[in-house]
Amino acid sequence: MKNLKFQNGDEMPILGLGTWKSKPGEVKKAVYWAIEAGYRHLDCARIYQNEKEVGEGIDQAIREGLVKREELFVTSKLWNNAHKKSHVRPAIEQTLNDLGLDYLDLYLVHWPLAFGSGVTFAKEREDFLTYEEAPLTETWQAMQEVKKEGLTKHIGVSNFNQKKLKEIFDADGQKPEMNQIEMHPFLPQKELVNFCKSNGILMTAYSPLGSGDSRTAAHENDPVLLKNETVLEIGEKHGASAGQVLIAWSIARDIAVIPKSANKSRIKENFDSSKINLDSEDLKNLDNIGISHRFVDGTFFTGENSPYTLKDLWD
Repeated sequence: MKNLKFQNGDEMPILGLGTWKSKPGEVKKAVYWAIEAGYRHLDCARIYQNEKEVGEGIDQAIREGLVKREELFVTSKLWNNAHKKSHVRPAIEQTLNDLGLDYLDLYLVHWPLAFGSGVTFAKEREDFLTYEEAPLTETWQAMQEVKKEGLTKHIGVSNFNQKKLKEIFDADGQKPEMNQIEMHPFLPQKELVNFCKSNGILMTAYSPLGSGDSRTAAHENDPVLLKNETVLEIGEKHGASAGQVLIAWSIARDIAVIPKSANKSRIKENFDSSKINLDSEDLKNLDNIGISHRFVDGTFFTGENSPYTLKDLWD
C-alpha cells in the first residue's frame, strides 16, 4: 500500500475508509471489517454523528489484536459551529472522547464558513457567523494550538479553495498540511491540486465514486460516474469494477482517497483497488472523459439567508 508523507516524515496510507453517511448501527461493523481487511486509515467527522460507533469499531479491533493504535491513521474534522477560537479545543476533546482516543492523526477545518455555537445546520440568518465574527485566521490559530498540545499530530482543511488557503497562509504559523476536497474524473481539480502541491499541502479526495447516495429529485439528472462508459471500459481492461478504477485513479495521482462503504465485500473490493495499476492511456482517457460535474455543490450553505456565496467555496 502506497503512503503519503508529511513534511516531518510521518506517513498516511493513501487509501482509507470514509464514514460519511454510514448509518448508526452499521458503521461499527464497517470500521471493524475495514481494519480486518487491511485498512489503516479511517476518515471521520463530528457532523457525521457516528464517531462513537467508529470508536467502538476501533476499540473492538484493538482489543482483539487486529491492530495497535499507533498503526492507525485517524482523521476527524472541526464542524462549522466551533470556529470561534475558544471552541476549537472543546470540539476536538469531544471528538476524542467519542472516538475513545488520546489523539488524532489529522484534524481538519471541515468548511471555510461558520455557524453560531450550538447550531448543527444553519437555516436562518442568525444561525450563521460572518468572517468578521469568526475569522478563519483565528480558527487556524486555535487549530495550531491543539496540535502543539498533542491532541492531533497534523492539521489541515477541507473544501478550501485557493483564496481561502491564501488567507490561512497570511496567519502566523504553519500552513495547512492537508486539503480534503471532492475529486473524481468529472472534477479533477487540476488547478487546486497544482496549487496545493506547490505549497507542500497533501490532498485527499472525498466522494471519489461520485456521491451516488446523494441523489435527490433536484439531482436526478446528474451524470452517474459508476456507469460512465470510459470508466467501465477501463475496468473491463483490468478485470476491475468501476469503483476500483475510480479509486485507482486517485492513487495514481498521489492523492489520498476515502471511499465509503458499509458492505463487507465492497470494503474489501475497494481495498484491492490499490493493486490496480492504471497506465498512461487509461489516465489520458479519464482526463478526457468529457463531463464536468460537482456532486457536493455547496448550495446548502449559500441560500438567501446565508452571508456566504459559492465564491467562498469554489474557485
